[in-house]
Amino acid sequence: MTVTGILPTYQRFVNGVPVPFSRRSFRPREKYVVFLVIVTFSLVCFGTIFFLPELRTGGTAESVYKVYDSIKRAGPELLIPPPPIDDVKEAPKLLRHEEDFKVDPHLVGDRAKLKAKIEQDNELKVLERPDIGKPKTSSTTKKDLFEPIKGVEDFKDAVTVPPSFSGSYPLISGGEDDTALARERRDKVKEMMKHAWDNYVRYAWGKNELRPVSKRGHSGSIFGSMPLGATILDGLDTLYIMGMKEEFKQARDWVANELDINQVVSDVSVFEVNIRFVGGLLACFALTGDTVFRDKAQLIADKLLPAFDTPTGIPNALVNFKTGSSKNYGWASGSSSILSEFGTLHLEMSYLSDVTGKSVYRNKVDHVRKVLQDMEKPNGLYPNYLNPKSGKWGQHHMSVGALGDSFYEYLLKAWLQSNKEDNEARQMFDDSMAAIFQHMLKTSQNGLMYFAELKFDRPEHKMDHLACFSGGLLGLASKTLNNEVSSKYMKVAGEITRTCHESYDRTPTKLGPESFRFTEGSEARALKTSEKYYILRPEVIETYFYMWRLTKDNKYRDWGWEAVQALEKHCRVPGGYTGLKNVYADEPQQDDVQQSFFLAETLKYLYLLFSDDNLISLDEWVFNTEAHPLPIKGVNPFYRESVH
Repeated sequence: MTVTGILPTYQRFVNGVPVPFSRRSFRPREKYVVFLVIVTFSLVCFGTIFFLPELRTGGTAESVYKVYDSIKRAGPELLIPPPPIDDVKEAPKLLRHEEDFKVDPHLVGDRAKLKAKIEQDNELKVLERPDIGKPKTSSTTKKDLFEPIKGVEDFKDAVTVPPSFSGSYPLISGGEDDTALARERRDKVKEMMKHAWDNYVRYAWGKNELRPVSKRGHSGSIFGSMPLGATILDGLDTLYIMGMKEEFKQARDWVANELDINQVVSDVSVFEVNIRFVGGLLACFALTGDTVFRDKAQLIADKLLPAFDTPTGIPNALVNFKTGSSKNYGWASGSSSILSEFGTLHLEMSYLSDVTGKSVYRNKVDHVRKVLQDMEKPNGLYPNYLNPKSGKWGQHHMSVGALGDSFYEYLLKAWLQSNKEDNEARQMFDDSMAAIFQHMLKTSQNGLMYFAELKFDRPEHKMDHLACFSGGLLGLASKTLNNEVSSKYMKVAGEITRTCHESYDRTPTKLGPESFRFTEGSEARALKTSEKYYILRPEVIETYFYMWRLTKDNKYRDWGWEAVQALEKHCRVPGGYTGLKNVYADEPQQDDVQQSFFLAETLKYLYLLFSDDNLISLDEWVFNTEAHPLPIKGVNPFYRESVH
C-alpha cells in the first residue's frame, strides 16, 4: 500500500468536476487521516524488516545484514556499499553475536519464545565418542593425536557441544613444532588465513569467492550463477585445524541456516562441487561429529547422482541441480567425460556411503572403476577423454597435469583410505605409474626431471603446475611400500619436487607459472603468455608438505617459506590475496580473484608444513584432492562409520 494509492479517496467535486488533491487545502480531519496512514505504513515497513522471523536470526545489526544480503542476491551490481564496519575484526561479530546488541524489552513480546523454539530446532547434533580408545600411531609420541574434549575447552564452545557430550576431537589446539622458527612461521600462515577470511567475510560473505582488489564477490562458472558460499565450504576445515574457533562457528552457522542448494538453477561442475563442497563438509563431519555437515554433504551428493545416468555409468561433467539434466563440455573431444573429473569421486562417495549407511554412492564410483579396469589401455596409459555413451576413449592425450592428474591420486588414496584393503586400486596405481615412467618421464639437458604430455604418442615437453602434486604423491606411494619400486618412487618424487621449485625460483616473483616447458634454450620456464599466470595454486606447496613429512629435509620448509614471502610481497592486498597475470613481470598485474582453494589447500598445507606431524597425521588421515582430510578406515576412531 502506498500513499499515492489513497489520494483519489480524498478528491472533491466542484460543479461536477473532480478537483485534484494537490489543488486544494487539507481539512483538519483529512490531515489527521493522512498522518495516521503514513505512521501505519512506516510501522509496517519497520516491523517487516526487523521483526519477522524469516528476516532475522539475531539483533538489529544482524537484521540489517540479512536484508542487505537478500538485496545483493537480487542485483549485486546495483548496490550501494554495505553498512560501515569500523574494523575488519568487528565484521564477524555483526554476523554472529546477538548478545552484542541490546533490544528494548518492550519490543520483544513473544520473540523470546520464538527464539527458544528456533534454537531448539537448530541445536547441534553431535555424535557420541567412538568406543575405540587411543589410535595406534607411528608418529612421534611426545603428544597424542587425540585429546579428550576437556583439552580443547575453547574449541568446544565454538561448536556448541551439549553439556552431556563426553566425546573427543582431533587435536587442533597444539600441534606446534619443537623449533621456535617453525612456530613463528606457522603463526604467520595463520595470520594470512585470518586476513583472507576476514576480508571474504567483510566484502563477499555468502558469495562463492572474493575479488580482493575491487572488494566484492566473485562467482566462478564452475559453481553456476548463484552464490553458494564456495569459500565457506572450502575453508571450513582449515579454520578448524588452525583453531580459529569463532570463525569456524560463524561458517558452521551459515552452512546450517543459509546453505540452500535448491536455489541453484544452472549447470555446475560435478567434479568441483564434489571435491570442494562434499569433501569439505565430510571432513568437518569427521573432525567434529556435527551431523549438520554430513547431512548437507548428502543433500549435495544426491544432486550430483543424475550425472551418472549415462549408458556406461561414466558421469557427465555438468549437472543441473534443478532439472537433473547433465551434459559434457562441448570442447572435450566429442563431448567426452574427463579422466581427472570422473576419476576423482571415489574418496568422498565411499566415505559418504559408510557414514550414511546408503550404498548408492559407493556403487556409482565402484562401477566407474570397473569400466576403466575392463577397457584396453593404449601402452598401459589412460587417455584424458572417455565418451560416456559409446564407452570408447576420445583422442589419445595423456597427462599427469590438467585433465588427468587427480585420477592417479585417487587410486593410491582409495587404497590408503581403505586401510590398504582396496588392492584393486593399488594395483591400478602401480600399473599406471609403470607406464607413465616408461613413456612420459623425461630428463632435461641440465638434469631436471619432469612429466611430459603425450598427444597421439608424441611427447610435448611441457609440465603443468597442476602436475607438481605428483612429487608428494610418489613420496606417499613410496612410504607405503618397502621394495625396489618404493625406492624408485622416492627418487622420482625428490627430482620432480626440485624441478617444480626451479619453476618458482626462475621467476622474478618467486611464484611459478601455470605451465612450464623444456626446450634447448629454456628449461622450467613458461614461453607462452597464456601460461605465465599464477592463481594461488597449491600443488607445489602440497608436495613440499609431503616431502617434509616423509624425509625431514629442511629444504622443503625453507622452500615453503620462500613461497610465503612471495605471496606476501606480490599477492597480498588490503582486501585479501590475489592471483597474478604474469609471474615474470617485476610488477605483475593482479587478476583480482581470491580462489577458494587458496584457503582450502595453499594455506592449509603451509600451516601443516610448519606443524608437528601429529597434527592431521598421515597415519590416520588422507587428504582429498582439495586438501580436505578424510579419516582412514580401521585406524582412525573419527571415521564414524554407519552412523545414521
